[in-house]
Amino acid sequence: MEFPWVEYITIIGAFGIGAISPGPDFAMVLRQSIAQGRGAAIFTSAGIALAILVHGTYTLAGLGLIISKSIVLFSMLKYVGAVYLIWLGYRAITAPPPTAPTDLDQLRGEAMSAGKAFGIGFLTNLLNPKAALFFLALFSTLVSADTVMIFKVSYFVTMAGMLFIWFTLVSLFFTTPTVREAFYRMGVWFNRATGVALILLALKLAVAQKE
Repeated sequence: MEFPWVEYITIIGAFGIGAISPGPDFAMVLRQSIAQGRGAAIFTSAGIALAILVHGTYTLAGLGLIISKSIVLFSMLKYVGAVYLIWLGYRAITAPPPTAPTDLDQLRGEAMSAGKAFGIGFLTNLLNPKAALFFLALFSTLVSADTVMIFKVSYFVTMAGMLFIWFTLVSLFFTTPTVREAFYRMGVWFNRATGVALILLALKLAVAQKE
């Protein structure tokens, strides 16, 4: 049983292009990096990565196809996701401006609990129905029906690992002292800008149509 390297590289490459595209996940990791610090941003990244495995599980189980065909299920998911993003955006707009850390522990992001940061990342990705359609499209067009299940599982594990590494790198970059100081100078405007961005992403999700 030979591993399908060409198929693997093709689907991972396609996923990589989509992963680095700006969206709710990137906006959330950016906000966590500046407002909460490195630790919170990395745990948020881990939550996003775990959500990928959930998407993978139901895609392989065939539920992704059901979601793509059911207007009711798709609409429910997208509206719940949109409301969640609007709530996060409102919280960002009304939050006090981020302040510079006073010690190393604060710089590393101990302000928010690991569980809460993880949950924010997990729900931000999980409640996006476009992610379900994205994986369904990838697997229906790029993965052969003859590919054994264990290889398909390895694809999703790789994707989750890639996403975690990517957003961890984003977290590390935006929590460097020079970069954070630049955002601190924006003060309350940073909160308002990220809040508006999350609300706009929510509205984009709310009007999204099945492709």
